[in-house]
Amino acid sequence: MRVATNAVIRRAAWAAAALVLVLLLLVIVRLPWAGDLGIHAATIERLRHHLADPGNPLVDADTPSPYYSPWMLLLGSLAKVTGLGTFVVLRVAALVGLGLLVTGVIHFVRTFSARRAAPPLALLCLVLLWGPALFNWSGFTGLNSLALTISYPSTFALGLSFHFWALLRKALRGRGAGWDAGWGMCLGLGLLWSVILLSHQFTGVVASCGGLAMVLGARPWPSRVVLVRLGGGLVAGLAVLALWPYYSFFGLFGAGGLEQIHRSLYRDLLPHFGLAALPGGVALALRWRRDRRDPLVLFFLLGAAMFAAGGLTGRYSWGRVLPAALIPAQLAAALAVFEVGRAGVRRAFAGVLGAALLVGAWTQAGTLGYVVPRDALPARVAAKYKPPWPGYNWLAPKVKYGDVVMAKTFPSRQIPAYGPYTVAPGYPDFFLPDQEERIAAVRDYFAAGTPRAERLDILRRYGVRWVVEYPGDGGLGADDSALRRAGTGPKGQVLYEVRG
Repeated sequence: MRVATNAVIRRAAWAAAALVLVLLLLVIVRLPWAGDLGIHAATIERLRHHLADPGNPLVDADTPSPYYSPWMLLLGSLAKVTGLGTFVVLRVAALVGLGLLVTGVIHFVRTFSARRAAPPLALLCLVLLWGPALFNWSGFTGLNSLALTISYPSTFALGLSFHFWALLRKALRGRGAGWDAGWGMCLGLGLLWSVILLSHQFTGVVASCGGLAMVLGARPWPSRVVLVRLGGGLVAGLAVLALWPYYSFFGLFGAGGLEQIHRSLYRDLLPHFGLAALPGGVALALRWRRDRRDPLVLFFLLGAAMFAAGGLTGRYSWGRVLPAALIPAQLAAALAVFEVGRAGVRRAFAGVLGAALLVGAWTQAGTLGYVVPRDALPARVAAKYKPPWPGYNWLAPKVKYGDVVMAKTFPSRQIPAYGPYTVAPGYPDFFLPDQEERIAAVRDYFAAGTPRAERLDILRRYGVRWVVEYPGDGGLGADDSALRRAGTGPKGQVLYEVRG
């Protein structure tokens, strides 16, 4: 009976995981636009044109940027050498990121269980075991989040993180000469850690929590020689972080302005993450009873402690460490299906977990809208679908690479993806010294009551060649002699060319 039950679970888990994988592959073809896709496309555009000294990715300024990571440098080089379009390169990034994530999860889970159904069930828990309310954020593994962020550096970094944890566990176990924690392995792990941190800093923190948990939870306890070698790998990783030429990694520690953006991570915790809390919490408690130094339990505790500290101190950007609490809970829930002692209890837990996965799948059913026409979806599923942003292809034929565009914040998050700059960045920029002045200039240009002479001075000061605005945005009037109407876009947007 037990063999038959395991076979059913294995077949069902692999079939469901395959469907999710196919869905994400189809999403990559569509590459729905939301969130930060514009900044990543703009980064590739700058590197395509100026690989060694790309300057600011969003505004016409010679400043460093944390978006110039090793991964984006590789993608920019690909664009430069092959001539592939930026959005084609982003699809390549999405394929690589998805491949790393799937193989990384399989790699890591196999260091805990030899059960053939464990990896696909773990994948399903990572993408579906969230909450009854939809939640999207880069660096999180929810299905809808991945559909929108699959091409982001966060997905690449998260995939590398799973491989990093798996390799670290194997090295600490000393599985044969090839997996011993020798100098080569430890230095390689240090370099891998630095690439993760440089590629997506928030995911790097999650990777660091996981790495520390793997070391603290290793059995037997690592010898002094192994700890010294791991320390050498850590030093090598820190050296790469310090020497990275495209931006100052350690300069990010003094950066501010991110707390309000991340405050929402501390709201509606049960609706967003409640499905992971029940089976995941039970599974972690069972693991803790068996082993007070279980790596997944330690991983969870480190992530939860930092998340709680961020909420208590008002450092809401620390909320981005939340995957360090969710990932071990989700993986523990998947593993518990095969580890709970009695068959009856195991079947009951599997039933609860299956129900939670179904609820999570229903919550994120709107993801189907990215690959299936909305009118072909059942009405209740179509109601969950949120259409992606339309983009600015309509202005690309007229606005050339390097032109400066005056636009408000939302358009400024997309326009640089096609090569132009905007007056103010659409995202916080820690290394842009005149960021506040630029934001104020945009606000003043569109503000009611700003004198015409002042608006013209702002346009001249920043070398503005184009203005993009929605009806009612403000700014110079449509009949002003300084502007010439050059095109129209979705929702009544208008492109104006600046004369003279």
